[in-house]
Amino acid sequence: MAEEQIGARLRAARLQQGISVRGLAQSLGVSPSLISQVETGRTQPSVSTLFSIVNELNISLDALVSDGPAAAATTPSDERPRARARQDVPPVQRQVDNPSLRMENGVDWEHLALDPRGSVDMILVTYAPGAASSIEDRLMRHAGHEFAYLIEGELTLRLEFESHVLRAGDSLQFDSTRPHMLTNHTDRIARGVWFVVGRRDESLPEAPPTIKRTSTEVTSAVDALRVFDRFAG
Repeated sequence: MAEEQIGARLRAARLQQGISVRGLAQSLGVSPSLISQVETGRTQPSVSTLFSIVNELNISLDALVSDGPAAAATTPSDERPRARARQDVPPVQRQVDNPSLRMENGVDWEHLALDPRGSVDMILVTYAPGAASSIEDRLMRHAGHEFAYLIEGELTLRLEFESHVLRAGDSLQFDSTRPHMLTNHTDRIARGVWFVVGRRDESLPEAPPTIKRTSTEVTSAVDALRVFDRFAG
């Protein structure tokens, strides 16, 4: 879907709720010009900025990018079409059929072997030099448990107050409800295979008291994976 169409849906959702550009920007801690540029399709937001917008407007990314009516905010999440039966999912998924998402912050996601009723999401993730999961330097958290194997390059994982440098051949695992962020501090791409388990259980515990909660904290990174559900539905 073109950025202009996504921007138009965001604008429609904002207007439907009677929120001004300046009011939305103030709630998110960003500039009004950024909101205007996103709504007109002149710029593509980072992952965390887009998550913050849809969270503030109480809409989901799957409704935002679907081929249905433009008024994404009028489609409750519990009215999404049911996923097809497991037996209808082919055992082999060709590379040309892999759904992909390219984010403004230099991160590419390519979903492998889709099974909308399974408990595991398998994703090929590529970080361009200098890329990060949040260009605003804010930690993300979402339901599920992450496992990953780094194929090439180097990534730095910030997990709450700790930092870990991963290189090719290293692997990781952590509870995704813990605030986290991944960054490529090098001048070479980093690529790995991620397995996100249980992300469809969307309940989130309260953030630990030592983690500052703000109006722009990203708590629904799982929404990005919902986009891929549309390809398998």
